[in-house]
Amino acid sequence: MYTQEEIDKVNTRLKTPEDALRWAYETFGDKIAKASSFGPEDSVVTDMIIKVNPKARFFTLDTGRLNQETYDVMDAIAKKYNINFEVMFPETAAVEEMVGTKGINLFYDSVENRKLCCEIRKVRPLNKILSTLDAWVTGLRRDQNENRSHAAMVELDHLHGGIVKVNPIIEWTWDQVLSYIKERNLPYNKLLDRGYTSIGCEPCTRAIKPGEDLRSGRWWWESDTHKECGLHMKH
Repeated sequence: MYTQEEIDKVNTRLKTPEDALRWAYETFGDKIAKASSFGPEDSVVTDMIIKVNPKARFFTLDTGRLNQETYDVMDAIAKKYNINFEVMFPETAAVEEMVGTKGINLFYDSVENRKLCCEIRKVRPLNKILSTLDAWVTGLRRDQNENRSHAAMVELDHLHGGIVKVNPIIEWTWDQVLSYIKERNLPYNKLLDRGYTSIGCEPCTRAIKPGEDLRSGRWWWESDTHKECGLHMKH
């Protein structure tokens, strides 16, 4: 376990995403894994990780409500880099009870229902795998929303027992992400070509309109501008 002071010292030494990833894999070995929802940031960070550690671990949360394009890019990335994704599924009984009592599209009815669906389909499976790890890697960027604007390249994840959370491209812009993908011809989620700048579950994500915030396509029927599913909330 690290103290905040130790993490602060680590951050002063890290200048690039590659610095952060080298430090992370040298420090945590097979007790660190990359979480992937197969958005464009995940394509970038996966490519960076493989160059640092070709045997790195990767996991994803299959909520049961994903787009086919998400499965397609998962398959393409797995084949390109020889990755065996650890796929975490929600608990069947919990999904059955939720759908049985509140309906299949419960998330449209209230914010409370939407958060319950995220909790069962995403948060609990994430908690399950993170409880076995000492650290995890994300594709978070500061400019994605207000909740992420103060995140550091390396931080303590107090939501998950104080394990270390590594955000190698936290300082990157959206344009940097797109340029990296294009320059290296990386596999990416084809929903991006249709205006999906933030990719989640199929019924909860839409393409953005001109001038809209990059994450405005998530839970688009809700009015709150700082929406999160619970995976990256501050404690």
